[in-house]
Amino acid sequence: MYIAKELRKKNIAEYLLYMWQVEDLLRAYDCSLGRIRREYIDRFDYTDEQKEEMADWYGDLIRMMNQEGCRLSGHLQINKIVMQQLEELNAELLDGTDHPFYTSEYYKVLPYIVELRRRGRTKEEGGSDEGETKEESEIETCFNALYGMMMLRLQKKEVSPDTQHAIKEITTFIGMLNDEFMKVHSA
Repeated sequence: MYIAKELRKKNIAEYLLYMWQVEDLLRAYDCSLGRIRREYIDRFDYTDEQKEEMADWYGDLIRMMNQEGCRLSGHLQINKIVMQQLEELNAELLDGTDHPFYTSEYYKVLPYIVELRRRGRTKEEGGSDEGETKEESEIETCFNALYGMMMLRLQKKEVSPDTQHAIKEITTFIGMLNDEFMKVHSA
């Protein structure tokens, strides 16, 4: 909660990745506030008041996940809105001629996005037939790649040099988008 508040003000990209991690954390505890209190919140060296604030925040997120049908997978509406804002800003930046460095970085990253999507479709084709799914945006593909890399690092899994290079380029691109977002939304 405290981290989310700070990140929301300073770095929207890190905020979104953090919130995705919180969603997964809540799922890991089966969206059980009792378990989260006992097994997670109580581990922190916070005052009772701070622990209660955290429990309230996690409880609100769990209620939203239940109401929005993303208890098992997917993202909260509050996170989807941030993603939508980033997608809209990306479109605006690419539409004009005022941001040549951003546009240049976008075109450097585009082949990686195409490859990530191709790999994603290949995996889906081997899976179950659950009907038509909405194709994710280029920005969401980038965030999924960054989140996936974060998970691989947490699991201490090896990452190929090609993947490391792709993630470096995606990080630069999302960093530029983040900077533009913070300029627009801090004014």
